[in-house]
Amino acid sequence: MLDETMIHGVVHGFYDEIRRDELLGPIFHQKIQPDEWPRHLAKMCDFWSATLLRTTRYEGRPLPPHLAIAGLGEVHFRRWLKLFRATVRRICPPEVAALFMDRALRIAHSFRLAVAFNRGETTIGIEPIAENEL
Repeated sequence: MLDETMIHGVVHGFYDEIRRDELLGPIFHQKIQPDEWPRHLAKMCDFWSATLLRTTRYEGRPLPPHLAIAGLGEVHFRRWLKLFRATVRRICPPEVAALFMDRALRIAHSFRLAVAFNRGETTIGIEPIAENEL
């Protein structure tokens, strides 16, 4: 059953993996100072609560911080999705993991399009990443 406790477990488990990851960890360590992590994790819990449970706690715009990351590209999105998939599969029942992944894949696609557009690159040919391609 998807609830706030499960969302908390996914968010905290996922960012534990992110912080240890050789590709993504340095990006997060550069952007989020050690004393800012509790606030960031709380914000991410609010984001996923709003996204999946339709709560109204999240107030923010998730895209702008990502647009500010120089060099953010396909390899980063694919790693993010792989780590996220491993986390939700470890923590959630299959149907809830599928719900998380459906949203994560959609978010990744919209962010990839926005990053390319923001850089003045063509978005033609940017196809959604399918879970079975990870």
